[in-house]
Amino acid sequence: MNGWRRNGVLVGLAAAALAPVQAAPALLDFSADERERILSHGPWPPPPVRDPANALEGRAEAIAFGRRLFHDQRLSADGRMACASCHVPARGFSDGRPTASARQGEGPRNTPTVWDVAQQRWFGWGGATDSLWAASMVPMLATGEMAQTVPALAQRVRAAPDLAAGWRRAHALSAKEDLPADDEKVVVGLAKSLAAWQATLSSPRTPFDQFRDALARGDTRAGATYPLAAQRGLRLFIGEARCSVCHSGPRFSNGEFGDVGVPFFVPAAKGGGVDSGRHAGLQALQQGRLTRLGPHHDGGAANDPRALLTQQLTMEPRHFGEFRVPGLRQLAHTAPYWHDGSAAALGDVVRHYSLLNDDRLHADGERILRRLNLTPRQAADLEAFLRSLGTPAAAQRAMASPSTHTR
Repeated sequence: MNGWRRNGVLVGLAAAALAPVQAAPALLDFSADERERILSHGPWPPPPVRDPANALEGRAEAIAFGRRLFHDQRLSADGRMACASCHVPARGFSDGRPTASARQGEGPRNTPTVWDVAQQRWFGWGGATDSLWAASMVPMLATGEMAQTVPALAQRVRAAPDLAAGWRRAHALSAKEDLPADDEKVVVGLAKSLAAWQATLSSPRTPFDQFRDALARGDTRAGATYPLAAQRGLRLFIGEARCSVCHSGPRFSNGEFGDVGVPFFVPAAKGGGVDSGRHAGLQALQQGRLTRLGPHHDGGAANDPRALLTQQLTMEPRHFGEFRVPGLRQLAHTAPYWHDGSAAALGDVVRHYSLLNDDRLHADGERILRRLNLTPRQAADLEAFLRSLGTPAAAQRAMASPSTHTR
Protein backbone atom coordinates (compact mmCIF):
# COMPACT_ATOMS: atom_id res chain seq x y z
CA MET A 1 0.00 0.00 0.00
CA ASN A 2 2.79 2.42 0.90
CA GLY A 3 4.51 1.60 -2.39
CA TRP A 4 1.24 2.29 -4.28
CA ARG A 5 0.95 5.66 -2.56
CA ARG A 6 4.49 6.57 -3.47
CA ASN A 7 3.87 5.50 -7.07
CA GLY A 8 0.58 7.37 -7.08
CA VAL A 9 2.30 10.53 -5.96
CA LEU A 10 4.91 10.10 -8.66
CA VAL A 11 2.22 9.49 -11.28
CA GLY A 12 0.33 12.57 -10.06
CA LEU A 13 3.43 14.74 -10.25
CA ALA A 14 4.19 13.48 -13.74
CA ALA A 15 0.64 14.21 -14.90
CA ALA A 16 0.80 17.72 -13.44
CA ALA A 17 4.07 18.33 -15.24
CA LEU A 18 2.53 17.27 -18.56
CA ALA A 19 -0.70 19.29 -18.10
CA PRO A 20 -0.98 22.56 -20.09
CA VAL A 21 0.16 25.54 -18.09
CA GLN A 22 -2.37 28.33 -17.62
CA ALA A 23 -0.96 31.35 -19.45
CA ALA A 24 -0.26 34.28 -17.17
CA PRO A 25 -1.93 37.57 -18.03
CA ALA A 26 0.20 39.53 -20.49
CA LEU A 27 0.24 42.94 -22.13
CA LEU A 28 1.47 43.47 -25.68
CA ASP A 29 4.24 46.00 -26.15
CA PHE A 30 2.07 48.68 -27.75
CA SER A 31 4.11 51.55 -29.15
CA ALA A 32 3.50 55.16 -28.13
CA ASP A 33 1.66 55.72 -31.44
CA GLU A 34 -0.51 52.64 -30.91
CA ARG A 35 -1.37 53.73 -27.38
CA GLU A 36 -2.40 57.16 -28.65
CA ARG A 37 -4.68 55.55 -31.22
CA ILE A 38 -6.20 53.25 -28.61
CA LEU A 39 -6.84 56.14 -26.21
CA SER A 40 -8.65 58.05 -28.99
CA HIS A 41 -11.51 55.52 -28.69
CA GLY A 42 -12.52 56.84 -25.29
CA PRO A 43 -13.24 57.69 -22.63
CA TRP A 44 -16.69 56.14 -22.40
CA PRO A 45 -19.36 57.24 -21.89
CA PRO A 46 -18.83 60.60 -23.58
CA PRO A 47 -20.52 63.83 -22.47
CA PRO A 48 -24.17 64.12 -23.56
CA VAL A 49 -24.76 65.73 -26.94
CA ARG A 50 -27.71 68.13 -26.82
CA ASP A 51 -29.63 68.97 -29.97
CA PRO A 52 -30.46 72.68 -30.20
CA ALA A 53 -33.28 71.82 -32.60
CA ASN A 54 -35.13 69.88 -29.87
CA ALA A 55 -36.06 71.88 -26.78
CA LEU A 56 -37.45 68.72 -25.13
CA GLU A 57 -34.06 67.01 -24.77
CA GLY A 58 -33.02 66.81 -21.15
CA ARG A 59 -36.53 67.56 -19.87
CA ALA A 60 -37.57 64.82 -17.43
CA GLU A 61 -41.25 64.91 -18.37
CA ALA A 62 -40.46 64.60 -22.09
CA ILE A 63 -38.02 61.74 -21.48
CA ALA A 64 -40.62 59.83 -19.46
CA PHE A 65 -43.28 60.43 -22.12
CA GLY A 66 -40.89 59.39 -24.91
CA ARG A 67 -40.08 56.17 -23.12
CA ARG A 68 -43.76 55.25 -22.89
CA LEU A 69 -44.32 56.22 -26.52
CA PHE A 70 -41.49 53.91 -27.61
CA HIS A 71 -43.60 50.94 -26.45
CA ASP A 72 -47.01 52.34 -27.44
CA GLN A 73 -48.67 50.54 -30.35
CA ARG A 74 -51.19 53.34 -30.81
CA LEU A 75 -48.54 55.22 -32.80
CA SER A 76 -49.25 52.81 -35.68
CA ALA A 77 -52.30 53.01 -37.88
CA ASP A 78 -53.56 49.51 -37.01
CA GLY A 79 -52.51 49.69 -33.36
CA ARG A 80 -50.24 46.64 -33.69
CA MET A 81 -46.73 48.09 -33.99
CA ALA A 82 -44.57 50.17 -31.66
CA CYS A 83 -41.03 51.46 -32.02
CA ALA A 84 -39.97 48.61 -29.73
CA SER A 85 -41.44 46.08 -32.17
CA CYS A 86 -38.34 46.52 -34.33
CA HIS A 87 -35.91 48.15 -31.88
CA VAL A 88 -36.09 45.33 -29.33
CA PRO A 89 -34.18 46.19 -26.14
CA ALA A 90 -33.20 42.55 -25.50
CA ARG A 91 -31.65 42.39 -29.00
CA GLY A 92 -29.49 45.46 -28.60
CA PHE A 93 -32.39 47.65 -29.82
CA SER A 94 -32.40 45.82 -33.16
CA ASP A 95 -34.70 43.01 -34.33
CA GLY A 96 -32.44 40.13 -35.41
CA ARG A 97 -33.88 40.08 -38.94
CA PRO A 98 -31.87 40.71 -42.13
CA THR A 99 -34.18 43.50 -43.29
CA ALA A 100 -37.37 45.30 -42.36
CA SER A 101 -39.88 46.81 -44.77
CA ALA A 102 -38.56 49.01 -47.56
CA ARG A 103 -39.36 52.71 -47.73
CA GLN A 104 -39.86 54.88 -50.78
CA GLY A 105 -36.55 55.40 -52.57
CA GLU A 106 -34.80 52.66 -50.58
CA GLY A 107 -34.34 48.93 -50.71
CA PRO A 108 -35.16 46.64 -47.79
CA ARG A 109 -32.81 47.63 -44.96
CA ASN A 110 -31.52 46.18 -41.74
CA THR A 111 -32.89 47.71 -38.54
CA PRO A 112 -30.11 49.74 -36.88
CA THR A 113 -29.67 49.90 -33.14
CA VAL A 114 -30.61 53.05 -31.24
CA TRP A 115 -27.85 52.63 -28.66
CA ASP A 116 -25.80 55.86 -28.58
CA VAL A 117 -27.96 57.30 -31.35
CA ALA A 118 -27.66 60.88 -30.03
CA GLN A 119 -23.97 60.79 -30.95
CA GLN A 120 -24.78 60.59 -34.69
CA ARG A 121 -24.71 63.41 -37.26
CA TRP A 122 -26.98 61.76 -39.81
CA PHE A 123 -29.66 59.12 -39.35
CA GLY A 124 -30.64 56.03 -41.29
CA TRP A 125 -28.39 53.99 -43.57
CA GLY A 126 -28.53 56.71 -46.22
CA GLY A 127 -28.62 59.69 -43.89
CA ALA A 128 -32.06 60.80 -45.05
CA THR A 129 -32.64 62.79 -41.84
CA ASP A 130 -30.38 65.18 -39.96
CA SER A 131 -31.93 65.02 -36.47
CA LEU A 132 -33.00 62.28 -34.10
CA TRP A 133 -36.51 63.68 -33.82
CA ALA A 134 -36.98 63.66 -37.62
CA ALA A 135 -35.59 60.11 -37.78
CA SER A 136 -38.11 59.11 -35.10
CA MET A 137 -40.96 60.53 -37.15
CA VAL A 138 -40.11 58.68 -40.38
CA PRO A 139 -41.24 55.15 -39.37
CA MET A 140 -44.49 56.48 -37.93
CA LEU A 141 -45.46 57.74 -41.39
CA ALA A 142 -43.80 55.09 -43.59
CA THR A 143 -45.97 52.67 -45.55
CA GLY A 144 -45.08 49.14 -44.47
CA GLU A 145 -44.12 50.29 -40.98
CA MET A 146 -46.50 52.25 -38.75
CA ALA A 147 -48.33 53.64 -41.80
CA GLN A 148 -49.83 56.63 -40.01
CA THR A 149 -50.85 59.96 -41.50
CA VAL A 150 -50.18 63.24 -39.74
CA PRO A 151 -53.88 64.20 -39.36
CA ALA A 152 -54.92 60.74 -38.13
CA LEU A 153 -52.11 60.48 -35.59
CA ALA A 154 -52.66 64.01 -34.30
CA GLN A 155 -56.36 63.25 -33.85
CA ARG A 156 -55.53 60.02 -32.00
CA VAL A 157 -53.33 61.96 -29.58
CA ARG A 158 -56.01 64.58 -28.95
CA ALA A 159 -58.66 61.89 -28.39
CA ALA A 160 -56.62 59.76 -25.94
CA PRO A 161 -56.56 61.46 -22.51
CA ASP A 162 -53.26 59.85 -21.45
CA LEU A 163 -51.50 60.75 -24.70
CA ALA A 164 -52.80 64.32 -24.61
CA ALA A 165 -51.79 64.67 -20.95
CA GLY A 166 -48.34 63.26 -21.68
CA TRP A 167 -47.90 65.67 -24.59
CA ARG A 168 -48.85 68.61 -22.33
CA ARG A 169 -46.44 67.57 -19.57
CA ALA A 170 -43.61 67.06 -22.05
CA HIS A 171 -44.16 70.57 -23.41
CA ALA A 172 -44.78 72.17 -20.00
CA LEU A 173 -48.41 73.05 -20.77
CA SER A 174 -51.08 73.26 -18.12
CA ALA A 175 -53.90 70.72 -18.02
CA LYS A 176 -56.28 73.42 -19.26
CA GLU A 177 -54.30 74.33 -22.36
CA ASP A 178 -55.28 72.80 -25.70
CA LEU A 179 -52.81 70.95 -27.88
CA PRO A 180 -51.76 72.91 -30.99
CA ALA A 181 -54.29 73.12 -33.81
CA ASP A 182 -51.46 72.39 -36.25
CA ASP A 183 -51.49 68.59 -36.76
CA GLU A 184 -47.86 68.48 -37.87
CA LYS A 185 -46.75 70.30 -34.74
CA VAL A 186 -48.55 67.71 -32.59
CA VAL A 187 -46.86 64.79 -34.37
CA VAL A 188 -43.45 66.49 -34.35
CA GLY A 189 -43.96 66.91 -30.60
CA LEU A 190 -44.36 63.14 -30.29
CA ALA A 191 -41.19 62.60 -32.30
CA LYS A 192 -39.25 65.07 -30.17
CA SER A 193 -40.35 63.28 -27.00
CA LEU A 194 -39.24 59.98 -28.51
CA ALA A 195 -35.91 61.58 -29.38
CA ALA A 196 -35.54 62.99 -25.87
CA TRP A 197 -35.72 59.48 -24.43
CA GLN A 198 -33.51 57.86 -27.07
CA ALA A 199 -30.90 60.52 -26.42
CA THR A 200 -30.46 59.02 -22.94
CA LEU A 201 -29.60 55.56 -24.32
CA SER A 202 -25.88 55.35 -23.67
CA SER A 203 -24.52 51.83 -24.08
CA PRO A 204 -22.72 50.36 -21.07
CA ARG A 205 -18.98 50.16 -20.61
CA THR A 206 -17.19 47.17 -22.10
CA PRO A 207 -14.04 45.09 -21.57
CA PHE A 208 -12.33 47.31 -24.14
CA ASP A 209 -13.14 50.40 -22.07
CA GLN A 210 -11.60 48.82 -18.99
CA PHE A 211 -8.46 48.06 -21.01
CA ARG A 212 -8.31 51.50 -22.60
CA ASP A 213 -8.60 53.24 -19.24
CA ALA A 214 -5.95 50.96 -17.73
CA LEU A 215 -3.57 52.06 -20.49
CA ALA A 216 -4.47 55.70 -19.88
CA ARG A 217 -3.49 55.50 -16.21
CA GLY A 218 -0.48 53.24 -16.80
CA ASP A 219 -1.95 50.28 -14.94
CA THR A 220 -0.17 47.39 -16.67
CA ARG A 221 -1.56 44.77 -14.27
CA ALA A 222 -5.17 45.68 -15.06
CA GLY A 223 -4.37 46.06 -18.77
CA ALA A 224 -2.89 42.56 -18.85
CA THR A 225 -6.26 41.04 -17.91
CA TYR A 226 -7.62 41.98 -21.35
CA PRO A 227 -7.41 38.78 -23.45
CA LEU A 228 -4.34 38.52 -25.68
CA ALA A 229 -6.49 37.63 -28.69
CA ALA A 230 -8.45 40.88 -28.24
CA GLN A 231 -5.18 42.81 -27.84
CA ARG A 232 -3.84 41.35 -31.08
CA GLY A 233 -7.14 42.11 -32.82
CA LEU A 234 -7.03 45.68 -31.51
CA ARG A 235 -3.51 46.09 -32.89
CA LEU A 236 -4.80 44.96 -36.29
CA PHE A 237 -7.84 47.23 -36.02
CA ILE A 238 -5.81 50.41 -35.41
CA GLY A 239 -2.88 49.37 -37.58
CA GLU A 240 -2.47 47.11 -40.56
CA ALA A 241 -6.19 46.56 -41.19
CA ARG A 242 -6.91 50.34 -41.00
CA CYS A 243 -10.38 49.76 -39.58
CA SER A 244 -10.10 52.82 -37.31
CA VAL A 245 -9.81 55.18 -40.29
CA CYS A 246 -13.61 54.99 -40.58
CA HIS A 247 -14.50 53.41 -37.23
CA SER A 248 -12.90 56.20 -35.22
CA GLY A 249 -13.51 57.91 -31.90
CA PRO A 250 -15.30 56.67 -28.76
CA ARG A 251 -18.33 55.45 -30.74
CA PHE A 252 -16.13 53.71 -33.32
CA SER A 253 -17.62 55.64 -36.23
CA ASN A 254 -16.66 58.78 -38.13
CA GLY A 255 -20.37 59.44 -38.66
CA GLU A 256 -20.04 59.53 -42.44
CA PHE A 257 -20.74 57.21 -45.39
CA GLY A 258 -18.71 54.83 -47.48
CA ASP A 259 -18.71 52.06 -50.05
CA VAL A 260 -17.45 48.88 -48.39
CA GLY A 261 -18.08 46.55 -51.30
CA VAL A 262 -21.52 45.34 -50.26
CA PRO A 263 -23.74 45.13 -53.37
CA PHE A 264 -26.46 47.75 -53.63
CA PHE A 265 -28.53 45.75 -56.11
CA VAL A 266 -31.70 44.49 -54.45
CA PRO A 267 -32.45 40.78 -55.10
CA ALA A 268 -35.56 40.05 -57.12
CA ALA A 269 -36.99 38.15 -54.15
CA LYS A 270 -36.93 41.42 -52.20
CA GLY A 271 -38.40 43.61 -54.92
CA GLY A 272 -35.44 44.11 -57.24
CA GLY A 273 -33.86 47.38 -58.32
CA VAL A 274 -31.08 49.23 -56.54
CA ASP A 275 -30.60 50.93 -53.18
CA SER A 276 -28.54 54.04 -53.90
CA GLY A 277 -27.80 54.66 -50.22
CA ARG A 278 -26.40 58.11 -49.46
CA HIS A 279 -27.46 59.36 -52.90
CA ALA A 280 -31.13 58.79 -52.04
CA GLY A 281 -30.56 60.09 -48.54
CA LEU A 282 -29.23 63.39 -49.85
CA GLN A 283 -32.19 63.72 -52.17
CA ALA A 284 -34.56 63.24 -49.24
CA LEU A 285 -32.70 65.81 -47.15
CA GLN A 286 -32.68 68.42 -49.88
CA GLN A 287 -36.35 67.96 -50.70
CA GLY A 288 -37.77 67.46 -47.20
CA ARG A 289 -39.17 69.97 -44.73
CA LEU A 290 -38.50 67.95 -41.58
CA THR A 291 -34.87 69.04 -41.41
CA ARG A 292 -32.79 71.46 -39.37
CA LEU A 293 -33.55 74.06 -42.04
CA GLY A 294 -37.31 73.63 -41.68
CA PRO A 295 -39.96 75.26 -39.48
CA HIS A 296 -39.68 72.89 -36.48
CA HIS A 297 -36.19 73.86 -35.30
CA ASP A 298 -36.72 75.04 -31.72
CA GLY A 299 -33.61 77.20 -31.51
CA GLY A 300 -33.48 78.59 -35.03
CA ALA A 301 -31.23 77.23 -37.76
CA ALA A 302 -29.01 80.31 -37.65
CA ASN A 303 -27.81 79.28 -34.18
CA ASP A 304 -27.12 75.63 -35.08
CA PRO A 305 -23.80 74.67 -36.73
CA ARG A 306 -25.32 71.34 -37.78
CA ALA A 307 -27.96 73.21 -39.78
CA LEU A 308 -25.12 74.80 -41.75
CA LEU A 309 -23.81 71.31 -42.53
CA THR A 310 -27.19 70.38 -43.95
CA GLN A 311 -27.33 73.57 -45.99
CA GLN A 312 -23.91 72.95 -47.54
CA LEU A 313 -24.48 69.33 -48.53
CA THR A 314 -23.90 68.57 -52.20
CA MET A 315 -24.67 65.40 -54.11
CA GLU A 316 -21.88 63.69 -56.05
CA PRO A 317 -21.77 60.50 -58.14
CA ARG A 318 -19.60 58.79 -55.50
CA HIS A 319 -22.52 58.90 -53.05
CA PHE A 320 -24.32 56.21 -55.05
CA GLY A 321 -23.99 52.98 -53.10
CA GLU A 322 -22.48 54.54 -49.99
CA PHE A 323 -23.99 53.71 -46.60
CA ARG A 324 -23.53 55.06 -43.09
CA VAL A 325 -20.50 53.88 -41.13
CA PRO A 326 -22.14 52.25 -38.09
CA GLY A 327 -20.82 52.50 -34.56
CA LEU A 328 -19.38 49.21 -33.33
CA ARG A 329 -20.39 49.23 -29.67
CA GLN A 330 -22.56 46.25 -28.68
CA LEU A 331 -22.41 44.97 -32.26
CA ALA A 332 -22.23 41.33 -31.14
CA HIS A 333 -25.90 41.71 -30.12
CA THR A 334 -27.15 43.35 -33.33
CA ALA A 335 -26.60 40.69 -36.02
CA PRO A 336 -27.16 40.45 -38.94
CA TYR A 337 -24.98 43.19 -40.43
CA TRP A 338 -24.64 45.67 -43.33
CA HIS A 339 -27.44 47.86 -44.65
CA ASP A 340 -29.08 44.81 -46.22
CA GLY A 341 -28.47 42.35 -43.38
CA SER A 342 -26.49 40.09 -45.72
CA ALA A 343 -23.77 39.22 -43.17
CA ALA A 344 -25.28 36.79 -40.68
CA ALA A 345 -22.46 36.84 -38.13
CA LEU A 346 -19.35 38.79 -37.11
CA GLY A 347 -17.17 36.15 -38.72
CA ASP A 348 -18.86 36.90 -42.05
CA VAL A 349 -18.02 40.60 -41.69
CA VAL A 350 -14.36 39.85 -40.97
CA ARG A 351 -14.24 37.39 -43.89
CA HIS A 352 -15.70 40.04 -46.21
CA TYR A 353 -12.85 42.43 -45.52
CA SER A 354 -10.28 39.65 -45.68
CA LEU A 355 -11.44 38.65 -49.18
CA LEU A 356 -12.59 42.10 -50.32
CA ASN A 357 -13.02 42.56 -54.07
CA ASP A 358 -11.10 45.79 -54.68
CA ASP A 359 -12.61 46.16 -58.15
CA ARG A 360 -16.08 46.50 -56.60
CA LEU A 361 -15.18 49.73 -54.76
CA HIS A 362 -15.51 53.30 -55.98
CA ALA A 363 -12.50 54.30 -58.04
CA ASP A 364 -12.62 58.04 -57.31
CA GLY A 365 -10.99 59.63 -54.29
CA GLU A 366 -8.54 58.05 -51.85
CA ARG A 367 -8.75 54.27 -51.67
CA ILE A 368 -9.10 53.49 -47.95
CA LEU A 369 -10.14 49.85 -48.10
CA ARG A 370 -8.01 47.04 -49.45
CA ARG A 371 -8.12 43.27 -49.34
CA LEU A 372 -6.67 42.20 -45.98
CA ASN A 373 -5.85 38.53 -46.68
CA LEU A 374 -6.07 37.67 -43.00
CA THR A 375 -4.69 34.44 -41.63
CA PRO A 376 -7.13 32.28 -39.62
CA ARG A 377 -5.53 33.50 -36.40
CA GLN A 378 -5.71 37.15 -37.46
CA ALA A 379 -9.40 36.75 -38.36
CA ALA A 380 -10.09 35.15 -34.98
CA ASP A 381 -8.16 37.90 -33.18
CA LEU A 382 -10.05 40.67 -34.98
CA GLU A 383 -13.37 39.04 -34.11
CA ALA A 384 -12.25 38.67 -30.47
CA PHE A 385 -11.56 42.40 -30.34
CA LEU A 386 -14.93 43.27 -31.91
CA ARG A 387 -16.69 41.09 -29.35
CA SER A 388 -14.87 42.95 -26.56
CA LEU A 389 -16.79 46.08 -27.63
CA GLY A 390 -19.94 44.61 -26.13
CA THR A 391 -21.34 43.37 -22.85
CA PRO A 392 -22.40 39.78 -22.06
CA ALA A 393 -25.80 38.60 -23.26
CA ALA A 394 -27.04 38.41 -19.67
CA ALA A 395 -26.32 42.12 -19.28
CA GLN A 396 -28.28 42.84 -22.45
CA ARG A 397 -31.28 40.96 -21.07
CA ALA A 398 -31.04 42.88 -17.81
CA MET A 399 -31.00 46.15 -19.73
CA ALA A 400 -34.22 45.15 -21.46
CA SER A 401 -36.06 45.37 -18.13
CA PRO A 402 -38.09 48.45 -17.13
CA SER A 403 -34.89 49.89 -15.66
CA THR A 404 -33.18 50.00 -19.06
CA HIS A 405 -29.75 51.62 -18.76
CA THR A 406 -29.87 55.33 -19.50
CA ARG A 407 -27.43 58.14 -19.11
